[in-house]
Amino acid sequence: MPEESHIYKPRKTEDMSDRAFRLGEGKISGYLSCSLGILSFLAVLCYQFPAYLTTADLRAVYDAKILQVALMITLWSSLGFALLTFILSKHRRLGAIGVVFSLLAFSLGGYTIPVRGVESNTLSLGLDWLILTLIASVMIFTFLEKIIPKYREQAILRPEWQLDLFYFCFNHLLIAVLLLISNYFVVTVFGWAASSQLQAWVQSLPVVVQVVILIVCADFVLYWSHRFFHENPGLWKIHAVHHSVEHMDWLAGSRNHIVQTIVDRSIAMLPLYLLGADKAALDIYVTFAAFQAVLVHANIGIPFGPLKYLVVTPLYHHWHHSSDKPAIDSNYAVHLPLFDRLFGTYHMPSQHWPQEYGTTKRLPRTFLGQLFYPFKRSQ
Repeated sequence: MPEESHIYKPRKTEDMSDRAFRLGEGKISGYLSCSLGILSFLAVLCYQFPAYLTTADLRAVYDAKILQVALMITLWSSLGFALLTFILSKHRRLGAIGVVFSLLAFSLGGYTIPVRGVESNTLSLGLDWLILTLIASVMIFTFLEKIIPKYREQAILRPEWQLDLFYFCFNHLLIAVLLLISNYFVVTVFGWAASSQLQAWVQSLPVVVQVVILIVCADFVLYWSHRFFHENPGLWKIHAVHHSVEHMDWLAGSRNHIVQTIVDRSIAMLPLYLLGADKAALDIYVTFAAFQAVLVHANIGIPFGPLKYLVVTPLYHHWHHSSDKPAIDSNYAVHLPLFDRLFGTYHMPSQHWPQEYGTTKRLPRTFLGQLFYPFKRSQ
């Protein structure tokens, strides 16, 4: 259907008042107690088994002793919020979960465990990475979604948030394995293409120029990979898992089939490896890419002005997730709208947002159901 003939209608968000947080009900304190208790317990495990549960590169960045102070505050806060939950007499189960995990954390040593050095372990589980990114994401994006939301009626605990939280945790815990696979793939398959002359030339450029080159080159390969997953029926069933999200927020981008995640990480690694940019440029690009990947899925109504025509924004990527006919198979770019414009897949009516999200054919709503969905014969 041509865009000109399509009638754009506003999205109607279903009533989520029963999912909202309200003062005095014990729901806020209950979830705080539960989440802080669980996170504290996981943090204590990181201190107890650093070689197996933490990433050496990340441990080199943060101060584990300072974080022990944060752990102390978190543990006692979990117990305090649990007490408040019990006083309010509602959602006591959440408070009880917080107490159980906090006590388990204390029994394992709590915030008094001696900080140990971490030796590099190829297959360590990135539990510290999961904890820190989850806390940072919740603090930044939940705040933004509440003060400048696109869909104000959408609750923080919108439908299927538990499924997407599981995806978030699952993918972050596999970071070491994913890096190992992607590095092996790139070096083994494309090692012959690496040019020391090209890498030396790239490294001679100013860091900001290197970052721009990384963004453009990574976006080019990711554009075609993304488009191929859409236009190949067999691969679409894998990518459809990501598109099965029907309520967009910062957590929605985490829903990815494991095959998709491995392919995306490997494809993104290819230009970074071949270009051989400075570490400073790589760090800036990785930080930019990680932040943008979460931002573009978020329930944020920032207009962005002319910037929305230069970089991928929530409006742009929300249209990619739309099941409205004019938007299907459009906006494949990850970082810049450039390649969608060049190759005829650009769609962004600047005065409208999608009416519907998700796939035209509804997928299973469980992790295992979605894991095996691509390998089942079509009915």
